[in-house]
Amino acid sequence: MIERIVAGSPGRDCLDVGCGTGIASRQFAAAGCRVLGVDLDARMADVARAAGLPVEVAAFEDWDPAGRAFDAVVSAQTWHWIDPVAGAAKSAQVLPPDGRLAAFWNVGRPSPEVAEAFGTVYRRVMPGLPYLHGGGRSALDAYSRGFARAADGIRQAGAFGEPEQCRFDWERSYTRGEWLDQVTTHGDHSQFPSAELDEVLAGIGAAIDARGGAFTMGYIAVVVTATRHA
Repeated sequence: MIERIVAGSPGRDCLDVGCGTGIASRQFAAAGCRVLGVDLDARMADVARAAGLPVEVAAFEDWDPAGRAFDAVVSAQTWHWIDPVAGAAKSAQVLPPDGRLAAFWNVGRPSPEVAEAFGTVYRRVMPGLPYLHGGGRSALDAYSRGFARAADGIRQAGAFGEPEQCRFDWERSYTRGEWLDQVTTHGDHSQFPSAELDEVLAGIGAAIDARGGAFTMGYIAVVVTATRHA
């Protein structure tokens, strides 16, 4: 996915919007890009800086590019926090003709067995959230409205060609500890009351233990992308 975004951009200067701790920034840098991050959270920016990544702290809609230009504006798992029209318009300000805007998200796609095991826990503890792993709507369905919102924002900004949507399938194996460490960083889980979150984690941990202490999660990386008009 990253190789495709880089190859479709006119150069290697990359702006990572909502860069957080720099997970995507580091991958673009490894692909040969010169990356500048922008993030609203100073604490996460400090983590990214400690890894050698330059980051400016600001809301992207209010960020001052100070006359700088970039070949690609990317956003990993964060564009839904940004006003889609204002974000696309700000991106157009810093992109040259044929420069690329690419917002992308990773959507979990557990196996039916894992979905049912996890879904049983979520349905018991958080019955009001049916999209979580086997509770009703698939995660891809839950994300699809956000993809459409991002594409509509790009259209309304009026500076880009027709947005495209690309999909990349991948998977990763997790131990019990690895999954429990990262699942609490999901935006929805951070809003759970502490007692319910503890119960979810205990139930999910037990479900993973029952599978031998590890499992493989499938993912779909979905990219909403467009090029700047000449």
